[in-house]
Amino acid sequence: MKPIFALLVLLLSMSSPMFAQPRPDAPDLAAPADAQEAFTKLKSLAGSWVGQLSVTPAAPGFDGKFMQISMRVTSRGNALAHELSVSGIPDHPLTMFYLDEDQLTLTHYCDAGNRPRMIGTVSPDGNTVEFEFLDLDGSNEHGHMHHVVFTFIDEDHHTEEWTYMMPGDNPARVRVELQRTNAETEPSGT
Repeated sequence: MKPIFALLVLLLSMSSPMFAQPRPDAPDLAAPADAQEAFTKLKSLAGSWVGQLSVTPAAPGFDGKFMQISMRVTSRGNALAHELSVSGIPDHPLTMFYLDEDQLTLTHYCDAGNRPRMIGTVSPDGNTVEFEFLDLDGSNEHGHMHHVVFTFIDEDHHTEEWTYMMPGDNPARVRVELQRTNAETEPSGT
């Protein structure tokens, strides 16, 4: 029995490089310094935000509604919690951003009952952080969040674009132009 076990261990150790190959469809990963830079930039968004939704294709009951976003740095600076709510809709999805082995990663705790993970990259000018789908925990029966883009305008304005992959691989896109809010100042246009 021992020689068979030793042979199995030897074969697995020789074949492990084959399993370690990157998937051809895996997103290009940000270099460690870029991932840290992007994470630091995302953490600068901590606070409260509000903006009006634009949905493509148009979704009755969603398009034109206001989205409120709360972001807070947590876990001693190791995570950013992003919670959004849409006026008139009771559930709040939660997204956690963090560095995982020098990769900027997000896990989206979706109201569809699943948890997609995405890997982020930062644009060369540092003004855009884009997240590509990596994998999914939970059921895909109702679809899943598939792609996210944050574009930084200034310290009080940014946009978020979220792509939800519906059943049958039909994308639905939500774009929101957000303005920072605080207790003393109400956002313009509300």
